[in-house]
Parts: sequence; C-alpha cells; structure tokens
Amino acid sequence: MRIGELAERAGTTPRTLRYYESLGLLPPADRAGNGYRSYGEEHLRMLEQIRTLQEYGFGLEETRPFVECLRAGHPAGDTCAASLAVYRSKLAEIDAWVERLTAVRAEVAAQLLRAEREAGAEPLCELTAALDGPGRHDEGTTPQ
Repeated sequence: MRIGELAERAGTTPRTLRYYESLGLLPPADRAGNGYRSYGEEHLRMLEQIRTLQEYGFGLEETRPFVECLRAGHPAGDTCAASLAVYRSKLAEIDAWVERLTAVRAEVAAQLLRAEREAGAEPLCELTAALDGPGRHDEGTTPQ
C-alpha cells in the first residue's frame, strides 16, 4: 500500500509516517519502480501499536521496545522483556500521578470547606460536607 493509504488506515498523516521512519520507529518502506514508498501490513501493525500506546500516554521513545518486539516476530509487541519493563515504569509513573492528584484534590477540598465556612455558607457540595463531618448536616445524615 502507498503512504496515503497506510496513513489513512492508521489514522495519521503521511508526514507523521515519514517522521516515524526518520526516528527508526518504522522500518523503511520498500520502493516501487516509480520511487513511491510501498508499505505492508507489518507497518500497519507497528503504527497501530504506536498509536495505541500514545493514546495511553506513552511517549514516542517509550513505544520503541514494543515496535522492536513486533519486528522480532512476536505477534504482540508487549511480550518482550523490554516492553514489560516499559509497562512497569509507566504504571509506577501513573501511580505517582494518582497519588499526587489525590493529595491535591484533598487540599483543594479543604480550601473550599474553609472558604465556605468563612463565607458563612453551608457546604455547596457533598465532598466538602463529608469533610466537615456528620455534625454539620441539617438532615442528620452521615456522609459515606
């Protein structure tokens, strides 16, 4: 298939394909007699792997081990040791983000509760009501 068809099937652009080739993420395409690039289904599998990983937040360099795993003949690009290591690293990174976001969320909720109290207002959301404790609710319900 030609570059335009591959780009369309992969949901990207010919320019992106040439960029991936220049980075070595995609193997060079064969050239037809007229000089046009000619791509195969293996290129599409590699592109799909790259695009999926990018949708999950992986950087281009982080996709390299997955592409190399596919090139090595594995039917899935994530069964090689290097791919597994990248998965582990990304999970640790995500866990750190979640931990940080949880802490920031708690701080923002505490600031909102403080501001609501200073304004003399009842908590405007269930979260701040829950932070304030069961004694603050007019209905006498305990937040879950």
